[in-house]
Amino acid sequence: MMNLNQAATWQEICNNSCLHDLPFKIESNQQGQLLMTPVKVYHSLFQGKITGLLYSHIEDGEVLVECAVRTQQGTKVADVAWASSQRLELIKDEAECSVAPEICIEVMSSANTEEEMLGKRKLYCENGAEEFWICDQKGQFRFFSPDKELACSLLLPEFPATIR
Repeated sequence: MMNLNQAATWQEICNNSCLHDLPFKIESNQQGQLLMTPVKVYHSLFQGKITGLLYSHIEDGEVLVECAVRTQQGTKVADVAWASSQRLELIKDEAECSVAPEICIEVMSSANTEEEMLGKRKLYCENGAEEFWICDQKGQFRFFSPDKELACSLLLPEFPATIR
């Protein structure tokens, strides 16, 4: 059993039965320490709505909810992600994605900061994400490429800027 006071790999974290039913989103930092963020009902509701909208706008690939992505600063978990069929073939059997899905989406909570979100954008994009989206607490989206903010998604230009 993993000692929760020591650094851990993502696989060890996933295998630890003490962590299976926590009502928190779990990520890790560069030292392998666990970071836990509680989520509210609206957060889960938005994840579901985003998933449905993604499936209505894509013809290829799959939507991933709570998608663990290996980064230079530990394992980060995108609230929702989209991976093409080609990318999915690379990552589908991994404990954490060695290559980020093409789109990584974060739903903001009251605990998140703009700086934290822009840091996640950098990490996901360094690992292969082509776009990073932020959904705020009112359901409004901001879309980013690796180097700038976009007026809309370039990969899914018909995706709405707001969900309710």
